[in-house]
Amino acid sequence: MTESGPGEVHEQLVALAERAAAEGEREGLPCHDPVNGAMIRNWTQALQDPGDWASVAPPAMIQVWSMPGLVKEKGGSAAEDVLKLLDASGYTGVVATNCEQTYDRYVKVGEQLRSTMRFGDIAGPKKTGMGEGYFVTWYQSWYDENDERVAEMLFRVLKFQPRKRSGVKPKGGPPRPAIGRDTAYYWEGAKAGELRIQRCADCGTLRHPPGPMCPQCHSLNRDFVVASGRGEVHSFVVHHHPPVPGKTPPYVVAVVELEEGVRVVGNVNGCPPEDVTIGMPVKVVFDRIDDELTLPQWLPADAPIEVPEAPAAEAPADLEYDLTPTFVIATALATRDFTPVHHDTGIARGQGSKDIFLNILTTMGLVQRAVLNAVPDAELDNVAVRLGVPAYAGDRLRLYTERVDATTLKVRGAVSLGDHVTATVRLKGDG
Repeated sequence: MTESGPGEVHEQLVALAERAAAEGEREGLPCHDPVNGAMIRNWTQALQDPGDWASVAPPAMIQVWSMPGLVKEKGGSAAEDVLKLLDASGYTGVVATNCEQTYDRYVKVGEQLRSTMRFGDIAGPKKTGMGEGYFVTWYQSWYDENDERVAEMLFRVLKFQPRKRSGVKPKGGPPRPAIGRDTAYYWEGAKAGELRIQRCADCGTLRHPPGPMCPQCHSLNRDFVVASGRGEVHSFVVHHHPPVPGKTPPYVVAVVELEEGVRVVGNVNGCPPEDVTIGMPVKVVFDRIDDELTLPQWLPADAPIEVPEAPAAEAPADLEYDLTPTFVIATALATRDFTPVHHDTGIARGQGSKDIFLNILTTMGLVQRAVLNAVPDAELDNVAVRLGVPAYAGDRLRLYTERVDATTLKVRGAVSLGDHVTATVRLKGDG
């Protein structure tokens, strides 16, 4: 394929989308296996679903019966040509964003299903947190041996251009210190709320800044002591210019002489710059910049140390899951989803993700479990989910269920980054 500009690619995508939509419903991905207990058991065990699914399949499992698995199926997808062009044009990242499933009835063990697909639409290009991309929507339906529909699904993905990783820290914070073997202990101490001072392990001389050799006896052996955190201003300057990311001038940069006899540099906060004087007693505080950096800073010795108010405790979750790498990978495989971002850390990070993350089929299953945990005898009619932040391996997923009325529930799934999923679930009958 010859290289095309953004405008030409967009025109080609629009043309392909119109052609796909004109085709209407077509044969979809094949359902190779009858509905069977082995696949149901793998799914329920991986998702930790304790329900009794001896004779019927969990409704949220409907897509699993036509998932292609590790070997790609030829044809089948109504969006195949659109997705291929997006891949060829650099939109190689993919993440599901929405899924809505409607269940005409639960499928029974032993039934042989078939599926059809039809193209929905394409929207873009749009700027997203993952990168610039296109939202592609299609529909899939499943039928039994009598050609009666048993379920239908709307599925939407974002195909995006992965952001290039520069290895440079985001702008907006203070300059990052160079941390090596000689200084790592100091910054680890700051994160732990300790002001650590290097000490010669042979003659006991304290020194700061840290170094590889004792200036007194030239020994290479060293350890550290934890300073009291008290001292006085030995000298200082008031910084006005140039601007420093994360700091608002004017502010004081001081050399503080510790009770232990060594001198350290840090900002004096907690009072106007004009109140800082030589010899002023100060005490250390630790300013947590982010997960990787904590800076020792100084306050006047008589200044109260503000303790941040603890956030209000969140209501207990209805269900909680530890998203171990095993859980993320096992649930993806149990749903026959072999997309690499759900099991290959290198590929996931190469697409701009922090780590591997839950697939949407698993999220659908966990929403189903949350509803049936709240209303055990319910029969699901429709589940509509919208994905938010990724649910990464190593995090914890908390599910909260709210009963709206007799046949409607809301489910919210939260991780440390925020809401992973919001869902609306309708029940059949009176629930």
